[in-house]
Amino acid sequence: MKILNIRMILRVMSMLLLIEAFFILLSGGISWLMGDGDWIWFLFSAGITVIFSALGMLVTRSARRDLGKREGYLIVSTVWLFFSLFGGLPYYLSGAIPSVTDVFFETMSGFTTTGSTILNDIESLSHGMLLWRSITQWIGGMGIIVLSLSILPMLGVEGMQLFLAEVPGPTKDKLHAKVSYTGRVLWGIYTVLTLIESLCLWVGGMDYFDAICHALTTMASGGFSTKNASIAAFESPVIEYIIMVFMFLSGINFALYFRLLTGQFGKFFRDEEFRHYCRILMILILLVGIGLYFTQREAMTIPEVIRNSMFNVIALVTTTGYATVEYMEWSPFVWTSIMIAMLFSACAGSTSGGIKTARLVLLFKNSVYEFKRLIHPNAVLPVQFNGHVISPQIVNSIVAFIALYVSIIVISILVFTFNGMSFDLAFGTAVSAIGNIGPTVGGIGATTSYAGLTDFAKCYMAVLMLIGRLEIFTVLIIFTPAFWKK
Repeated sequence: MKILNIRMILRVMSMLLLIEAFFILLSGGISWLMGDGDWIWFLFSAGITVIFSALGMLVTRSARRDLGKREGYLIVSTVWLFFSLFGGLPYYLSGAIPSVTDVFFETMSGFTTTGSTILNDIESLSHGMLLWRSITQWIGGMGIIVLSLSILPMLGVEGMQLFLAEVPGPTKDKLHAKVSYTGRVLWGIYTVLTLIESLCLWVGGMDYFDAICHALTTMASGGFSTKNASIAAFESPVIEYIIMVFMFLSGINFALYFRLLTGQFGKFFRDEEFRHYCRILMILILLVGIGLYFTQREAMTIPEVIRNSMFNVIALVTTTGYATVEYMEWSPFVWTSIMIAMLFSACAGSTSGGIKTARLVLLFKNSVYEFKRLIHPNAVLPVQFNGHVISPQIVNSIVAFIALYVSIIVISILVFTFNGMSFDLAFGTAVSAIGNIGPTVGGIGATTSYAGLTDFAKCYMAVLMLIGRLEIFTVLIIFTPAFWKK
């Protein structure tokens, strides 16, 4: 095995920091245009980021232009840490978030599109800070590394190793032979959908600034809002339905949108994961809706029952995490159904976090086939997905992934309860963090911030967010002895 190309890793990281500096400057420009006084802190933050980026580029100018799988995993795992550290500078330098721990939590929550916050008064932030919060989620939504694929060819680097590390789900769909082209297509689709949602929200009654911020965080499946009460602050069914539509769209595999653009409509609607994603949503919406009808019918009209059940289920399954109500005030049956929704997820290749529908479907199919194999031990019963036979290696990796996922949740519950949390809050926090969902159940719920947690709990949550966003293996593999052997 070749020695790790550390110099090239640093060079790529330095290039990525330039991208972050650009978006920090963009937020500062908006802050200046809106008359906010903290534009200077964005300028300082961008300057510091550019200086470190330039130094990295300078000392690695003679680096070997090759990247292997190990380098790819290291870049993907560590770039989120670097982005969070530099991305927290505007919060810290301006005093908007004075605690280093809170800054790291908020920024990691943004870049991992988790949507958890330590801010009790979001509306006190300047326009620049609110936009920067939204941009961190928008960047993280499609993935920092995919964004960089159009830049890597300039460095003479083949980007596929980074693409494989960033999108480790079971249904990777290589759209084109050139990964840089794939990156541009995905970001193009992502940007167009964001612009369309911005326009729809503006027409629906939001002002242009709120419309842009919420479009950025909806398409990222992030959930950061410009309002303390999240989407409930707008008191508009029209806005809620618009956001519902785009939350649903953000949970679809973006490769399917490429198929639509190339006229392959059948592949879109016949996709097995997409169909199961729709079925799961319908079942959970029906479950929550029935619970609300029988327990809240005196407080809600039928249209409100339908809208509340649809919005909150879609928000949780897609891991967007917006809130229109405090569902912990509902009956135990309803918020237990909400907890079940938190365990599901949208499609692989989407901006959503969590286990992903494809993995759950394949796990279920394999479990059913195990019963058949017991009855017919000599029969060959391969697991199929979208008409293709799935190799035992992929099935084994899915079983391992879900086993690790559940194990980490169990360990995290123990850690959180040892730190003083109640069981329901510890469970909800663990599932929310590793699934990049944002809201939880228990004492915090859907509309309360995480400010009251200890610094240890916040740091542990931030680690869970990173592990969950990069789908466990990508992060944990760098802690194995075999990874570092020459």
